[in-house]
Amino acid sequence: MCGIIGIAGRSPVNQSLFDGLTVLQHRGQDAAGIVTCDDSRLYLRKDNGLVRDVVRTRHMRNLHGNIGIGHVRYPTAGSADSAEAQPFYVNSPFGITLAHNGNLTNSVQLKNELFRSDRRHINTHSDSEILLNVLAHELQQRSALSIDPEDIFAAVAAVHRRVRGAYAAVALIVGFGLVAFRDPYGIRPLVFGRRETENGMEYMVASESVALDVLDFQCIRDVAPGEAVLFDLEGRMHARQCAEHPCYSPCIFEFVYLARPDSILDQVSVHKARLRMGEHLAEKILRVWPEQDIDVVIPIPDTSRTAALQMASILGIKYREGFIKNRYIARTFIMPGQKTRKKSVRQKLNAIDLEFRGKNVMLVDDSIVRGTTSGEIIRMARDAGARRVYFASAAPPVRYPNVYGIDMPAASELIAHGRSEEEIAQAIGADHLIFQDLPDLEEAVRRGNRTLERFDASCFTGEYVTGDIDRNYLDCLARDRSDGAQHTRKNANSAIIDLHNNA
Repeated sequence: MCGIIGIAGRSPVNQSLFDGLTVLQHRGQDAAGIVTCDDSRLYLRKDNGLVRDVVRTRHMRNLHGNIGIGHVRYPTAGSADSAEAQPFYVNSPFGITLAHNGNLTNSVQLKNELFRSDRRHINTHSDSEILLNVLAHELQQRSALSIDPEDIFAAVAAVHRRVRGAYAAVALIVGFGLVAFRDPYGIRPLVFGRRETENGMEYMVASESVALDVLDFQCIRDVAPGEAVLFDLEGRMHARQCAEHPCYSPCIFEFVYLARPDSILDQVSVHKARLRMGEHLAEKILRVWPEQDIDVVIPIPDTSRTAALQMASILGIKYREGFIKNRYIARTFIMPGQKTRKKSVRQKLNAIDLEFRGKNVMLVDDSIVRGTTSGEIIRMARDAGARRVYFASAAPPVRYPNVYGIDMPAASELIAHGRSEEEIAQAIGADHLIFQDLPDLEEAVRRGNRTLERFDASCFTGEYVTGDIDRNYLDCLARDRSDGAQHTRKNANSAIIDLHNNA
């Protein structure tokens, strides 16, 4: 996952882009970037790091213009090299810069096509650069010296025909305006809104509605699967369905973990969805474990609090905050490297002994992916004096890789892959383990929007909504994006930097 933002304003947008990206920081902590446009000239600042560290006051002064886009990155494809930071830029046609959230599943094929047929060179390992060049090529095929909305819609339609996978994207086209589009399945989220100013109407697009809220934009709606939405320099909005057979299939893991609870995605309140997850967990405990002896329910901060509170309320069991979180440590799930994740768990959380000592404790988390965090936290609970440690997951077991932009690349790194629930409990050290059932999870989300008949739940089921994923693809993905492969790339990048510094 990544976070993207775009603003077509009537006054300078640098501060609004910065503020919006800061709100979306939870979606990516590896790199950040902002590009603005003023009088047909682009101004770019991007690098590795958090938004506040990448874009300083001296950079803000140079980000001129009333239109711009931004990105926060969490690496899935490519590497953590600063060259992979977004937005990306191509100068032909017109000058286009793009930010992308998701992952393309036919990027190798597209890269070959771009080189052999489209005569375009890809300079990084990022599939976002590939997406940008496909869009640029298709737009160039349909336009000469000028451009209109029909050219844009035709180019996006061609992108949908060529590109597979998950992509929510926003592109700035010099001299024209802002273009936002979403893949035909709507796997990754994208919303847009507007606000009236004394200078005229301004428009904003973002990965989550909370970014619109903090900047006083009124949310209009989600970008539909396969749709393109254009905001031109005259302040007009255009929209068109560009996919031949769109099929609404949003990623259900957005509601479990990725999105902020104060966001509304695909017309579903993330907060309410998580409340309903807690309800279903409580109902399952009453159904399959009626003789439970839980003394206290304790959430793993922050994303599981909502579900844990509702679960405790329905069960009639005390809810307590048993862990204090160090807010200066990044989200461990999206940290690259198993050793880094494991080390950061104890740095991030500290147990309050009196909430654990001599008690049977039910710990609640949003999910169990690699098991690193869960196992460390259970050990912390025992060290704090817990008599028994039970564990509940608001999501089903994560048994399969995610190929659409979440860092679950290798099945061998998933603790639930090839294990029964009893074996998972033993592996993480829990005395009892409860997982959410997938139908209950889907119902918890769908209750907020009954039109959502289908979800991407591939990490739970192994069924991939785009229909183009086979064993060979998953094996290649595991080799390329496993922790070991990332470690090798990191060492190679370090060697290049050392060679440069010593030259």
